[in-house]
Amino acid sequence: MPTTSVFYPAMPAAIGSVVPYARVAENTSGRRLWLGQSLAIETHHVFGALAGMGLDIGFGSAVTLMPMRHPMTAALHARSVAALSGRPYIAGIGPAAASMQRSLLGAPYRAPITATRRYAAMMRTLLDGGTVVESDGLWPTDGLALPPLPDAPVEIGLGVLREPMARLAGETADWALTWLTPDTYIRDRIAPAISSSATQAQRPAPRIAAIVHCAVSRPRRDLGEIAFHAAGTHLSTPHYCDMLNQAGLSVDPSDPRKGASLLVEHGVVVTGTPDEIAVALDAHHAAGVEEVIVNVGGVHLAEGPGAALRDLSSILTAVEKRGSR
Repeated sequence: MPTTSVFYPAMPAAIGSVVPYARVAENTSGRRLWLGQSLAIETHHVFGALAGMGLDIGFGSAVTLMPMRHPMTAALHARSVAALSGRPYIAGIGPAAASMQRSLLGAPYRAPITATRRYAAMMRTLLDGGTVVESDGLWPTDGLALPPLPDAPVEIGLGVLREPMARLAGETADWALTWLTPDTYIRDRIAPAISSSATQAQRPAPRIAAIVHCAVSRPRRDLGEIAFHAAGTHLSTPHYCDMLNQAGLSVDPSDPRKGASLLVEHGVVVTGTPDEIAVALDAHHAAGVEEVIVNVGGVHLAEGPGAALRDLSSILTAVEKRGSR
């Protein structure tokens, strides 16, 4: 069943800044709040605090970065959020950029796909009550296990940009999480790779959740500037630019401002009236996306949380109205 949920678009420095987004998430069909890797208040701590405040929503990470925590720590954090919230937690993980791998680990992963496969497998084993024995790779151990913790279900998601990680998600994950991926690219490249790999592995295909950047067109609002605030950092990195070029956008990492304009022009950052944005989000569902995660981060960063929450509420009202027809 296609659903819509909410992304908190900044690294929170106070829990009060996240609460309004969480309140909006309570009224979405997905009833889930997503947060990326935070270097301010730690992502899982934010979720634990919100659960402790009585917010009746689920949570997901999109994504936390593998070099920052051992797989056992990742499993422990994930099931802690599930236990505290009383809802399944989606533990989205990703290998991070090579520069971060080098900074935290001393060298980049020799094979990021292999590293992600091992990391996800270790998490799954620990979450299922098994014992991990890993004699090779970055996390050698002579046997690790977590004590039982009932009623703390965790689903593992992989951050997916291109087909190799899509195939790995089909092989191992519960969710594939996309970011800045055009709906046509999901339909034509990502979803088929996931489905084919899952079929080969003789397992159910993971569901796709897409984080979609959105901004309402308003008088005197520079949508290219909004898109640059939303994605400028990503538009300077080779792996994001490669994905966008594969999707048909001529993005150059040396010119992220032009790249931001292209995101608006090609509808990767979805703009227009709230009703027009709701139609574009429907196109993501039609492309194979089960959960569309609305991200108003560009507005949040350029104009502040008040303007962002106004956009978010308007978009989600239009989505709800469209779904009720």
